[in-house]
Amino acid sequence: MRISSTRIVAAALSAAVLIFATGPSLAQSADPKAGNQRQQSGEGDGQKKLDEFAEAAKLLGGPAANPECVWLGRRVVGLLWRDDLDTAFRHLDLYDRFGCPAGHIQATFRCLVRQGNPDLKLPETLNGRVHACWINPDAEAATPPPSSAAGTSNR
Repeated sequence: MRISSTRIVAAALSAAVLIFATGPSLAQSADPKAGNQRQQSGEGDGQKKLDEFAEAAKLLGGPAANPECVWLGRRVVGLLWRDDLDTAFRHLDLYDRFGCPAGHIQATFRCLVRQGNPDLKLPETLNGRVHACWINPDAEAATPPPSSAAGTSNR
């Protein structure tokens, strides 16, 4: 009698494990269209990055145009702008290991500072400015910094 009751308990536990193990996997595959939409938006971002790397290679030339230099360098400049210096310096170490030009980081950051404060609520604004400065660090600021009015004095 003991052996048969042990078999029943073991069978019941096995059935419970199978039911609970397959439950979440069925729930996850209920909407196959959602997965396709995420993949399509990811492909658009990937194509955008490839286009940015191609643009950098066409306009810059040299080691600053290498995809790894573009990617790491833009990240370093963005992190410097956000005052995340520890992370920026870690990325800068990688940037140097790939043989990327340190002077390009300085020129890009100088260009970004000249343009003034971007709207940090829109991350694409900062990313766009960093990319534009990476491509052409000598460009004039898109929006000139506010200048003091002529004829005013503190006297």
